[in-house]
Formats: sequence, structure tokens, C-alpha cells
Amino acid sequence: MAVVETRNLTKVFKEGELGAVNNVNLETREGEFLVFLGPSGSGKTTLLRMIAGLETPTAGEILIGGKVVNDMTPRERRIAMVFQSYALYPHLTVYKNIAFPLKAQKVPKELHKQKVEWAASLLGIASLLQRKPRELSGGERQRVALARAIVREPSVFLLDEPLSNLDAKLRLSAREELERFHKRIGTTTIYVTHDQVEAMAMGDRIVVLNQGSVRQFGTPKEVYDDPADTFVATFLGSPPMNLVENGEVIVGFRPEHFRLAEEVTDASKVPFRFRVENAEYLGAEYILSGLLIGGRVDGKKVIARLLLGQSYEVGTTYDFAVPERHLKFFDRTTEKRVDARALAWQ
Repeated sequence: MAVVETRNLTKVFKEGELGAVNNVNLETREGEFLVFLGPSGSGKTTLLRMIAGLETPTAGEILIGGKVVNDMTPRERRIAMVFQSYALYPHLTVYKNIAFPLKAQKVPKELHKQKVEWAASLLGIASLLQRKPRELSGGERQRVALARAIVREPSVFLLDEPLSNLDAKLRLSAREELERFHKRIGTTTIYVTHDQVEAMAMGDRIVVLNQGSVRQFGTPKEVYDDPADTFVATFLGSPPMNLVENGEVIVGFRPEHFRLAEEVTDASKVPFRFRVENAEYLGAEYILSGLLIGGRVDGKKVIARLLLGQSYEVGTTYDFAVPERHLKFFDRTTEKRVDARALAWQ
């Protein structure tokens, strides 16, 4: 296991343009499952590829296990990377695909069988060793790619959206397998995804990236409950956080905290009149979208996420409220979260 650290890491592909990665400083914990989360073009894959040695930084340093590795090859960095495409050799059996890195590392041939069988057993694919990739399901190919990575016994695993090619059901089971796999081996792992559910479910901590910069770095609970800015507030959460502009501040609250006033038992709560414009029945919950009525927030669009309890009629106005403790405030100019009391902003 090893700690990965970046210091002022920057990557500019074309002079004069905004960097793909801008002055990123982060440090993993040993054995941690760290997630890089962000939309397309946020810089998460470029950052991962620099750590892997597949991209050269424009500026800054990368340290693995306390050593600067900028001038080291990927092999010298003792990392293993699993790509989105899995990159399996179609003409080779599963056994030979897994053994390929051992051959490249010049591991004695008599050790290949032992190492391949160990990795295959760990990932539950020992019965597939004589098959070829075309005979495997998507989930099985993903496990072969992981076995090929683990057989090298690396200090760090780097995973670039390895589940994105799987359907929703298979993606869930593969995610659970990855979590079990990480707990068994305990190797420091950095995982790239654009999927907030994956990030929240799997990550010990999350690095939220946008336009090449780190917007927030913290536990899933920290980034969800206390977003650093309006980007993080709306990128995490489905539906995203409601943001209501009001003078110099933007007030935010999660859809699940916006409920019928009679259900909010907090002594300090902010009341609203809410007219339902659309109601989606999703089996276990309702998603209501509509408009706030009255005061300084009149006409503002918001969304409520409610467990079943009653039905809601489109066009009807209800008394809703948000517990004051769940309100978040953001500076309207910088869009960064600020400490503020729940003023009479209505």
C-alpha cells in the first residue's frame, strides 16, 4: 500500500487555453478508496493518467509512497490501471490475459500459474481461465481486467470508469464486488466516475472536480450535507439541491428536506406556500416540482422529494416548510457557501 500525493499539479494541452487540470493538491490515505467525481471535461481522467504516468504534467509534482515519480515510467511507479474498455487481448485466453503483466515484468515462469490462480480465485473467475474474452459477459470481463491488475501486486490501483459499459443491474452487482474486493486487499485505490451514486456508495472520500479544479474534497457525507459551492450542491443529489436567489445570497435546500409543514417537527423552520406543477409517482416516493408562492420568493421553481403518505394534485397549493438547520447559504457573486443565519429572506 502507498499514499498518493499531488502538489500544484497542472496540465495544459494548448498554450493560452484553460488547463485540463489546474493546480491540484490532494493526498490519499493509505489503503483508502478515493473517488474522482465530475462531469465530462472536468479533468478527472487527465488527473488519473498523470498519476499513472500516461500524461506528462505541465507543472507540479506527483508522489507515490513519499517519492516524486514525475520522471518514472508507469511500470516503475508500481501502479496498476483498469480502463473503461478493459483492454483485454481477444486472441488470448483469460489465463494468458491475466498472466501478461507477469511476462512483461519478467516474473519467473514457474510462478505464473500460482499468481494467476490466486488472482482468479480472489475475483471468482477460476473456472473461466481457458475461455476467451468473447465468451465472457461484461461483468466477467471486468473481473478479468481487475485480476490482470492485481496479479502485479501493485502499491496503488487506478480505475478509470470501469463499470460504465455495464447495464444498470450488472453495474450494481459489479460495484458491490469492487467494494468487497477492496476490503479484502486493502490497496490504495483511486476510482474515476461521473456517477454520483457510485461515488457516494464506494468512496471513503470524494474529490469533486469541475473545469480542471478541485471544488471540494471530503467524505460523501461532507460533500452532500455541506457543499462548498453551488456546483457541488447541484452536481450531487438526484434531484439536485434547490437554489433560490434572494438578494446577495442564494439559499439552498435538498428536495428531501422540503416537506409538508405539518410533518416538520423542528421548532425552527421556514414556511412556504408551494403550488404543484408536476407530480411523479415513483412507487416509494413522489417527486413534486412547482413554484413558491408569495413574498420575495414568489415564482421560484423548486422540487420536493416525499415518501408516500398522501397524493398530491397538480395545480393545488400546499403549506410546506424546511427545517432551518438544513438551509445552506451561498454568496451570489462567488457561489461559495457562506455562514449565515436563516434571516427573514422570504
